[in-house]
Amino acid sequence: MITLDTAKNVLKKYGQEHILAYYDELDNTEKQKLLSQIEVIDFSVLENLNKENNCSLKRGKFSPLGAVTIGDIEKNREKYHSVGADAIKNGKVATVLLAGGQGTRLGFEKPKGMFDIGVTKELYIFECLINNLLKVVDDTGAYVPLYIMTSEKNHNDTVNFFEEKNFFGYDRNYVKFFIQDMAPSVDLNGKIYMESKSDISISPNGNGGWFSSIVRAGFLEDIKKRGIEWINVFAVDNVLQQIADPYFIGAVIDSGSQSGSKVVSKVSPNERVGVLCMEDGKPSIVEYYEMTPEMIELLTDDGELAYKYGVILNYLFSMDRLEEIVTEKMPVHVVKKKIPYMDSNGEFITPDEPNGYKFETLVLDMVHLQKSCLPYEVERCKEFAPVKNSEGVDSVDSARELLKQNGIKL
Repeated sequence: MITLDTAKNVLKKYGQEHILAYYDELDNTEKQKLLSQIEVIDFSVLENLNKENNCSLKRGKFSPLGAVTIGDIEKNREKYHSVGADAIKNGKVATVLLAGGQGTRLGFEKPKGMFDIGVTKELYIFECLINNLLKVVDDTGAYVPLYIMTSEKNHNDTVNFFEEKNFFGYDRNYVKFFIQDMAPSVDLNGKIYMESKSDISISPNGNGGWFSSIVRAGFLEDIKKRGIEWINVFAVDNVLQQIADPYFIGAVIDSGSQSGSKVVSKVSPNERVGVLCMEDGKPSIVEYYEMTPEMIELLTDDGELAYKYGVILNYLFSMDRLEEIVTEKMPVHVVKKKIPYMDSNGEFITPDEPNGYKFETLVLDMVHLQKSCLPYEVERCKEFAPVKNSEGVDSVDSARELLKQNGIKL
């Protein structure tokens, strides 16, 4: 735990001494809570405040990027599987599960991965993902290290849940948990907001902060000791997600690419999905709202959409490049938000208008920092069942239907 003197030095460096204004009034539990928050905050993000529009930086010149198609994969199945399975058997592959969110949009106030998607029996989102990973264990005979990123709010619930469920049959020696770095929320003058006398206004630093969070948690040494060369990072909410997929890993390694991304073909030109493409000669992701009408409608000589392949947040990165990126400065997106806070009278205020800034790093920026990224097409109905909403598109019901189609009993 950080000491009071160390905390004071950190806060002085960034001009945020007001955070400890009520410290002497707090009881011991509250003091420890406040110091622990100071310890996990990445204060360096404050340096981006003079770049308010960082979240909408001018983009470069986009161009389409093809993919290793489902047909290509079928033709090279044996080769891809052999290369990928060898990497897994030799301990060169690890996985990172991004699981810092709550199930609030599902009407569920616990970690999203604890949501029960079963109908006639219990089947949790975490369980679906572990079952998918266990298929790789059955296939290769080797357990794949799994690092689970939680948040300050859901860490204890997540760890306790896995313990309670005996890790759903996965070897617990291969599972490690770490808390995502937190970023402070600030007012329009750059002063960090307090939610109470012992609570700083903080939030996770975006899905691009997963590797820096691993490093801060002290797991880089563990990764190196294991001889891991590739990390497959994926999000918690896709219950059909195939993790540490030997075919995907084999295709990326065989291609000589620095990274890879699973993609699906868009169902329509205007589908609201980020598209893997090239930007100024480097791999990138263009969000649907950034695409011009010309980009949306552009066709190849074969009559296919030129910007066709949507990302599903399942990426493979080489450790060599990740270590280089972590020493560089990841782009930080500064976003204007409505931020609840404690005012100078100690009253809790919920604003009606944006009153400050939050800071995020995004995994799509991590893709753009790669020299190459192999788009790897998967069948949507077999690998893409996101659970984002309680009903409608990408909902609990749509995910259940897709699980049934894939022979999974609910």
